Amino acid sequence: MTADTLVPPRTPQGKASIRKKGPNLEKWGWVFMRVSGVLLIVLIFGHLFSNLMVGDGISGLDFAFVAGKLANPLWQWWDVAMLWLAFIHGTNGMRTIVNDYVSNAKVRRILVVALWAVAAFMILLGTLVVFTFDPCIPNLGDGSVLAEVCAAQG
Repeated sequence: MTADTLVPPRTPQGKASIRKKGPNLEKWGWVFMRVSGVLLIVLIFGHLFSNLMVGDGISGLDFAFVAGKLANPLWQWWDVAMLWLAFIHGTNGMRTIVNDYVSNAKVRRILVVALWAVAAFMILLGTLVVFTFDPCIPNLGDGSVLAEVCAAQG
């Protein structure tokens, strides 16, 4: 068989049709997965390097360390970018798996909508946690350094 013997699909009007009109969402989903994958590698390894290699290393990770990081706008945006990209990347991957393995169109639609709804809810909650995090817990009088810092701030 040669390429000359292949016949492209025909529309009812008899014209050759390769694909539907409009934006190719699957192509853009594919491109997003590649770009977000590369960005996630940079964000995750930057996160791991700053947490595990700089300063006291893994022994320095505690509540005060996290509170200090989340007080810095750079790390807030870094963590939010990582959160958003990871959830959207993972949800898009799950959407692809659902599209590949679920043959019933109605069930597939319900699963995909549920995936995106859960991802949107988790992204919203995660973003709220990062930007509204307050390390000064009321009645924290155990004599820790964090308690002293919070008391000094008033």
